[in-house]
Amino acid sequence: MIKKKKTKSSTSVYALGQYISMSAHKARRVIDQIRGRSYEEALMILELMPYRGCYPIFKLVYSAAANASHNKGFKETNLVINKAEVNQGNTVKKLKPRARGRSYPIKRSTCHITIVLEDISFYEQYEEYLMYLKKPGYSNENINLTCYDTYSSGGLWDKK
Repeated sequence: MIKKKKTKSSTSVYALGQYISMSAHKARRVIDQIRGRSYEEALMILELMPYRGCYPIFKLVYSAAANASHNKGFKETNLVINKAEVNQGNTVKKLKPRARGRSYPIKRSTCHITIVLEDISFYEQYEEYLMYLKKPGYSNENINLTCYDTYSSGGLWDKK
């Protein structure tokens, strides 16, 4: 079951996959590889990784991108995976009948995966605006740029 939701931020969209039949530990192993990467790079990584957990995460990232392009009109080339988290879900418990009237428990763990995609074209426009402000013709005397050395406290270990 995949749910698509929007966040309150105007530049990010997320998709939520609930009750995916995989342990949270195995899903985190895959999620850690794609966190912070671009959308296209994440799809390539998920296609080539040999783990079973890659396919549900691939579908979820693809769904979040489709949600972003359809609902907000973002281009897929500008999308970056801003946040990806895995939470532990319910554990399905069954009993398997064994010899001599005994039974062994079978535990199937599930997880909830959240993928947040963010559009970086807004930040690129912001960088262009900052470059415009740094042009030689533009001057603002009210800007005070002071850098303090936060690492040296004047103690014994600061000597070189």
